[in-house]
Amino acid sequence: MSRGILREKIEKGEFVFAPGIQDMITAVVANKVGFDVVYGTGYWLTASAYGLPDAGLVSFTQMLDRMETLVKTSNAAVMADADTGFGGLLNVHHTVKGYQEAGVAAIQIEDQEFPKKCGHTPGRRVVPAADMVEKIKVAVDARTDQDMMIIARTDALQAEGLDAAIARCNAYRAAGADIIFLEALTNEEEMRRACEAVDAPMMANMSNGGLTPMFSADKMQDIGFSVAIAPSLPSLAAANAVEKALIAMKEQGSPQPEGVPINDFKEFCSLIGFEDVWAFDKKWAR
Repeated sequence: MSRGILREKIEKGEFVFAPGIQDMITAVVANKVGFDVVYGTGYWLTASAYGLPDAGLVSFTQMLDRMETLVKTSNAAVMADADTGFGGLLNVHHTVKGYQEAGVAAIQIEDQEFPKKCGHTPGRRVVPAADMVEKIKVAVDARTDQDMMIIARTDALQAEGLDAAIARCNAYRAAGADIIFLEALTNEEEMRRACEAVDAPMMANMSNGGLTPMFSADKMQDIGFSVAIAPSLPSLAAANAVEKALIAMKEQGSPQPEGVPINDFKEFCSLIGFEDVWAFDKKWAR
């Protein structure tokens, strides 16, 4: 799907609600369900690929590989987490170029110190606002395809308070960011105040178990958000299903335990692309 669909939706005032994608099985399932925008989540792509926490342990090269693979696998436009831009200004320039070449619809850069931490865990520290403004300006300058949007995220709320975080949002918008993401808002009043105070498309993070209250798409749109992501729902649901299946397998001593719903194998073969392989074999096998 063209990366420009995200910009088109936002400019038309259509609310964008995107699931987080942690692996390529989830990507093909999202294709089947029919999402037209998805979110490449740094937290969960790191966890699924490397079994590591979202604490700045994965390199630019590793994350670029995940995002490039996701773009190739997904039928949807991909909003892609790029942490802090993986370093200083030159790193940001390189990251934007790489993500653009990979085909993402939006690149998200945050104002944490490097190495970063998950936005809903303690111990986050932010760089001076002026440093992040420079990163955004570099990102805008590095981008050559205007269909790729730049998402500027601030993690300043817990350390500096709401007023300072809003001031950062407005500065990041003035620097050229297309979408503003004020992370880890803790209640509806904060959410409404941020949306009212920032003249930009605003992004909400509906992270299960996180600091921000969980609202429906209609409610988030009423508050004033243009975009919302549900980064953890598919991963937590998948982990829960796998755990239940393995417990049942161990307890029942069966490869097909009772009470465990599973997808049809033949249907999944089709979903993952085996029909194309079989058609190729039929045409070319000797």
